Amino acid sequence: MAPLNVLMVGTGEYTTGFVGGGMSGSDKKIGVVGLTMFDLRRRGKVDKLSMVGTSGSKFPAIRQHLQKNISSVYNNLDVSFDSFPSNSTSHDPSSYQAAINALSPGDAITIFTPDTTHFPIALYAIQRRIHVLITKPAVKLLSHHQHLLTEARKYDVFVFIEHHKRFDPAYSDARERAKELGDFNYFYSYMSQPKSQLETFRAWAGRDSDISYYLNSHHVDVCESMVPNYRPIRVTASGSRGTAESLGCAKGTEDTITLLVGWEKRGDPSKVATVVYTASWTAPQRAGVHSNQYFHYLASQGEIRIDQAKRGYDVAADPAGQLVWYNPFYMQYAPDEEGNFNGQTGYGYISFEKFVDAVNALKEKRTTLDELDRRGLPTLRNTIATTAMLEAGRRSLDEERTITIEEENGVWQLI
Repeated sequence: MAPLNVLMVGTGEYTTGFVGGGMSGSDKKIGVVGLTMFDLRRRGKVDKLSMVGTSGSKFPAIRQHLQKNISSVYNNLDVSFDSFPSNSTSHDPSSYQAAINALSPGDAITIFTPDTTHFPIALYAIQRRIHVLITKPAVKLLSHHQHLLTEARKYDVFVFIEHHKRFDPAYSDARERAKELGDFNYFYSYMSQPKSQLETFRAWAGRDSDISYYLNSHHVDVCESMVPNYRPIRVTASGSRGTAESLGCAKGTEDTITLLVGWEKRGDPSKVATVVYTASWTAPQRAGVHSNQYFHYLASQGEIRIDQAKRGYDVAADPAGQLVWYNPFYMQYAPDEEGNFNGQTGYGYISFEKFVDAVNALKEKRTTLDELDRRGLPTLRNTIATTAMLEAGRRSLDEERTITIEEENGVWQLI
């Protein structure tokens, strides 16, 4: 069987940790996607790697950044990759097409680009029989999500949505325990990032997407995965404004968005649940955490509370001038005793490895698309409700009304 080649689409913070001409100031200083793929290549799970962005002129600086901050740190880890477009190209938004054309059927891509570009890039790859991993949200529109699902089945390729919170050990444990707590009743979640992130996202924040698509998508998906016997039926959204605009974002950019979602039990509409998802990207700069993230789940026979911001691990250092709570459970950047990257148990890494393992199993005919859906992975089929709620939230804000979600015979629509 031919080894799996992977194209990384998007060269920004999440892929390389390179933002605005230098290392990101966030908790992803050396990225996630690139580092994970370089290590998976070291472990023999992937082979040839490539990367594509809209600006080829950035690649010399990106390669220097990866060599200095990854290869030199992790025992000369191989950080080589083919790049598209050429170094002399300053801007080419269609460069992903040439990069995908250089792959062979059965290869794979990862998509970490602005939300509005996910659909055309994924569709282009699917129709060339390329397996696809898409960052969350999968797409912005329910119609696009369902079209990708149809095309993926037509071309027999696997599409995985990178909802890494499903693999957070506390969240995955909570999902299992929720099965024994009776009927679903209430869920509240909150997730935030500091307003400094708006420096990174200013080009698209409030224009191409919003904070609900970007952050609420985590807990919307977690909740959906916890209650497979329930479905969302209506969404009412509320947003606050003022801070993001003052930081240079587009007029109308929401600081914080809350989705109020009604759920009902499949087969028994007399049993309903209330859910509140809140997300903000205007949290304080020096809160001690990059992302506050917690939820409360209530059912008829018990409840679950999780705070995944402060995990019992804090560091006080004079240079920082404050107490900081770190999250090595997401990405563990400290090398092992031999000097190699040692983050294989982080849920950020695990998410990509699950995708790679699934694609290799498909290529070797050890599994099927139907079986991958049954495993509860964040596949296109298993994340339709998440896209429905996120789009309903955006429409509720824009149209100032409650949006109804309907499902019949596996087909979803917003009313």
